[in-house]
Amino acid sequence: MQHGVGGGGAGWGQPGPRPSAPPQPPIPPAQGWPGSPPPQSPAHQPPHQHHHQSQPVPAVPEATGHIPLPPAVPGTGGAVLAVLLIGPAGAGKTTVARHWASTRPVPTAHVSLDDVREWVCSGFADPQAGWNEHSEAQYRLARRTCGFAARNYLANGISCILDDAVFPDRPVVGLGGWKRHVGPTLLPVVLLPGLEIVLERNAARSGNRRLSDEEVARIHGRMAGWYGSGLPIIDNSHLDVEGTARALDEALARALSAPGGWPG
Repeated sequence: MQHGVGGGGAGWGQPGPRPSAPPQPPIPPAQGWPGSPPPQSPAHQPPHQHHHQSQPVPAVPEATGHIPLPPAVPGTGGAVLAVLLIGPAGAGKTTVARHWASTRPVPTAHVSLDDVREWVCSGFADPQAGWNEHSEAQYRLARRTCGFAARNYLANGISCILDDAVFPDRPVVGLGGWKRHVGPTLLPVVLLPGLEIVLERNAARSGNRRLSDEEVARIHGRMAGWYGSGLPIIDNSHLDVEGTARALDEALARALSAPGGWPG
């Protein structure tokens, strides 16, 4: 039998025999969740304690067998970003970059290196005619122009995505040059579908944007050097434009939330 409940009388905690407590009235059945303590009548509450001061009983969650799933990867939302989409000819860089930029909920610009290079009309040094000092000089000029445009957009709170066929084994047209012109916060992502896909897409192109199958295969093979670089690589062989843009946004969102920062 429990002694001294609710009485707080004299002799609590002191040695010696204690008188037995008077018989208590029967306790009514508990209300609410199973296992919750029965309500006490005012006569049996400790002194100076009132009904509104009683502590709420924590509810026991009902077992439903539901297994919580991991949270979905959020998009980039309203973050102001500078993105470089890398890939071989026929990877879909320009199309995906334009779609990603046009579907974001915040202002985002798309700057294509090939478009900027072709601003030169008379005297255009087409790399397809052979890579030489003139084509390299115009490439450098176009990259500086793209970098200036990207910095200007970013300074005005507008995100920017650029696209270029950056080779991992050629520093003169490599990733370091882009980071120098745009800034160290540039986020590179590699778009690398299978060879048969880029050959098919290249065949649908026209003008100086269409390359020979041999050149496409050579560029695609060199792009494989990005594997092991730590950069995110998206194989969009079986993705449409919308799906690829969504995969791009998810890759960028993961990088933004990574504790170690963006690789490369």
